[in-house]
This record gives sequence, C-alpha cells and structure tokens, in this order.
Amino acid sequence: MKLLQKFGFKLNLELPALRSRNYRLYFTGQALSMTGNFMTQVAILWLIYRLTDSALLLGFAGFFGQLPVFVLAPISGILADRYDRHRLLLLFQVIGISMSVILTVITFLGWANFWTLLTLSALLGFLKGLDVPVRQAFVSDMVSRELMGNAIALNAAFLNGARLIGPALGGIFIAQFGAAFCFLYDSLSYLVAIWAISAMVITPRIVEIQTSNTWQKLKEGFQYAYQFLPVRSILLLLAVASLVGMSYTTLLPIFAVEVLQGGAETLGFLTAAAAMGSVFACVYLSFRQNVVGLEKLIAFCPAIMGIGFIFFSVSQVFWISQLALVLVGWSSTLQVAASNTVLQFIVEDSKRGRVMSFYAMCFMGMAPFGNLVAGTLAHYLKAPNTLILGGVVCILGSVLFMQQLPQMTKLIHLDTKQVASN
Repeated sequence: MKLLQKFGFKLNLELPALRSRNYRLYFTGQALSMTGNFMTQVAILWLIYRLTDSALLLGFAGFFGQLPVFVLAPISGILADRYDRHRLLLLFQVIGISMSVILTVITFLGWANFWTLLTLSALLGFLKGLDVPVRQAFVSDMVSRELMGNAIALNAAFLNGARLIGPALGGIFIAQFGAAFCFLYDSLSYLVAIWAISAMVITPRIVEIQTSNTWQKLKEGFQYAYQFLPVRSILLLLAVASLVGMSYTTLLPIFAVEVLQGGAETLGFLTAAAAMGSVFACVYLSFRQNVVGLEKLIAFCPAIMGIGFIFFSVSQVFWISQLALVLVGWSSTLQVAASNTVLQFIVEDSKRGRVMSFYAMCFMGMAPFGNLVAGTLAHYLKAPNTLILGGVVCILGSVLFMQQLPQMTKLIHLDTKQVASN
C-alpha cells in the first residue's frame, strides 16, 4: 500500500459514487443482473458439453459467443454517440430478458439441443457487443464528473465480484436444481435491472447534429483514437495484454492436471486465486479519490502480470501457483479499470461512445483470438512455454509504454484540465 501511495494514490475509505441516486439504482440492478449473466454463461457451456461430450464443440460455442463483441463494438460506439444512451441501455435489457426467458422455457421443456444453445449463445454475444460500449459511455451521463472515477472503479468491482460469484452460484444451481434455474434467475435479475434503469433521472445530453454517414463517423473515431497519443497507447497496450495475457484461463485446466497433478478442485482454487486478486484490485480502486497517477498503474501492470505468468509457469508448488495468479488477477484488473477511467476522463463526449467501443474491442473483443492463439501455441510449445512467452510480451509492452509515459502524462493532465473547464 505504501508503495502505491508513493505514486500519488491517496486512499479514503468512502464510496463517493454511491451518493448519487442514479448510481445506487444502477449498482443494485447491474450487480444482480451481471451475476445472472455469468450463471447463464456457465449453464450454457455445461449443457452443450453434456449434450455433445465434445471439447471441440464447446470451444466453438465459446468462440462464437465472444466474437460478436469484437465485430459489433464499433457500431455500438456510433449508436452511443448518436442516440440517447439511457434508452439504448434500457432497450438492450429488454432484449436480454427476452433471450433469457427463451432459454428458460426451452430448457424446462427439454427442447434444448446443441444448435439452439449455440444460436442463443451467439445472440447473447451480439447483445454484449452492442451493450458494453453503451454501458461504458453511459457512466458520464449517470454521475457528475467528480464522481466518475469512483463510479468506474465500482463498476469494475461488481463486474469482478459477479465473475467470482456468478460461476460458483451457477455451479450450485446446476448441481441442486438444474441449468434451467440459472436461466430463470437471470430472467428475474433482468427485471430488477430494467426497473433500476427506468427509475433513473438522466439529464438529456446535447447530441451534435449528424451530417455524416455511419462509416464516416467510424472513420472519425479511429482517426481521433490514433492521433491522440494517450488514447492510442492505452488501447494498444490493453490489446496486447488481452491477446497474449488474459487468455491464460484457457490453459488453466492443463496446469491443474498436468503440472500440479490435481483435478477439478485444483482448477477451482486456481480460478478463485485469480478472482481474489481482481477483488483486491477493485477494493483498492473503489476507495481512490482521484485519477492522479493512474497512467503509471497502466504502465506497470502488464509487466507485473508478465512476471506473475512466468512464476506461475515454472512453479510446481500449489501455493506458489496460487500467489502468482493472485498477482495476475490484481494487475490485470488494475490495468483494465485504470485504462477505462483515464479514457473516460480525457475523451471528448461527442466521441466517447466510439472510443469506449474500441476499448471493448481491445479488452473483451480480443478474448476469442487470444484463446485461439493460446490453444495453438500450447499444442506446439506446451502450456508453460506459451505462458512464459505471453509474460515476456507483456513485459515488453510495458517497457515500450513507459518510454512514452512522460509525454503522455503531460497530455493527460492538460486534456483533463481543458475538459474540466468546459
């Protein structure tokens, strides 16, 4: 903690974002809904594996469930800049509950098969691709600027909390009641999310009159992100870390069985260790009071994650492997959340949706490609060597980012002051 405070990070044990009625509503609805979403993901994959007994088809389902985020995120970013984000988010929740109810009904009636589950998994992926950029950009509409950093940190907190609790709760539901009850919970949680979003009082933002077509708007967004050094560097580093680093979960079963000589229980403890690191990171970020120094966190976190990967790859001792994954979970979550916060503070509001769509592409959209690369390299190089290679790439990415850090820090602080004065 003292080491972090040397970089200018001050802690104050309060959560300013919760002073906002809008954010309290959002937090309540989304905390429940996100848990239901992760329960649904686990239940779909479990049903597919039970129906097909095929790891290959399971991999296809995971790939097609994640690919739409990469494809659709830029389009969603344009929607977020062009239309009312509040109404868009509400619309996406209504679509989400519709698909969740369909999943619930076909599973209770015994109509679920591979193709229906694959189709619905892909449709849920399409919905996520549309939803995530709008949700990220909506933070600036929901709370005042001084609360935005804390709101983004709390978003990361309940997302990672849901990622930890959702699969565990899903496993309990599947074992005790059946997969259909995971979908039923998800459907009911959507009702809470819809109520919460509907109850918000949002001041309509000023939307510029649109004189260009969709592709022109997308081109403008890419040009803005590429030409503004802090945005370009943050997104590129996040893409690299996501591609070669955050796909490590794909290889965890191999480490659990072949390296640590364990089984499903070992895999569960390894996953929980990484999630625990994420929770530590979220707690720290939630109690930060400003954005000063976040660019330094972004710079150092991939290197720390890379070191964690290397220690994990060479370890054959269970508790050392767990500690390494705590470090990985902590650093990866800090990078993702800090990148989100800095981007939200420095981008122009008229381009916020598009920039946050690029953020979604670099973060979540890289997952299917990262999993594909990790699986292929592990086949030829073995899992430990693959993860060591990923760790080295993460460290190199940090080194390159650090070389630009002084210039980026000046631009970030200058831009933050200019935006705050407008």
